[in-house]
This record gives sequence, structure tokens and C-alpha cells, in this order.
Amino acid sequence: MPKNEARLNRVNEELKKEISRVITFELKNSKVTGLISVTKVKITPDFKYAKIYISILNSKSIGKTMEGLKESAGFIRSQLAKNVNLRITPELIFEIDDSLEYGAKIDSILKKLKEDESMK
Repeated sequence: MPKNEARLNRVNEELKKEISRVITFELKNSKVTGLISVTKVKITPDFKYAKIYISILNSKSIGKTMEGLKESAGFIRSQLAKNVNLRITPELIFEIDDSLEYGAKIDSILKKLKEDESMK
């Protein structure tokens, strides 16, 4: 693994932890509801942008929660600048991560196949 890639991975993990902390404990946006998990962070090699993959459970409205996170990106970014030692604080891009839902869907399909198989 190249040296820079190892650094990117470390920065991704650090950002993931800090963004999770800020969303959980410091964010005061009424649109952001439900249990929000930061599942993955991918920062660009130039450190200018970071894609934040978010998983949302029990939200009143996933669309509104995503809107709230996008509105709060500036606040979250300013908290990152204070707490994570980077020369450039990346611009945050929030994406919905539906891999958990996808996994659950695959799971239920497999269960159904198993049930169908046992009925034969």
C-alpha cells in the first residue's frame, strides 16, 4: 500500500469518528432526526472534498434529514477544523449509504429461498 494511501485511510477514519461525534452530540438542526451513523468517509487525494456516507434509521423523513445535514455541513466542517489537525479542511458531501438496507434485502431473499427450498 502506498504511503499516501495509508495516510488517506488514517484521515478517513479520523474524519469518520469526528463527524459522528459532531452529528451525535453537537448538531442542533431540527430537520436531522433518527439514528444517524457515518458508515464511511472517502477523502479525495488533494484533501479538498470528503464524501460522507450516512446510514439513517428511525428518521421521520430521510430526505429532510439529508437536507438538514447538507445545511449543517458548514458547522460540521468548522468543528472538524477545530478538532482535526489538517492543513485543508475538506468540503463535506453527504451521500445516503443504503448498503445496510441492501444487505437486509439480500438477507430476506436468501431466507425466502431457504424456506421455499425446505418446502419442496
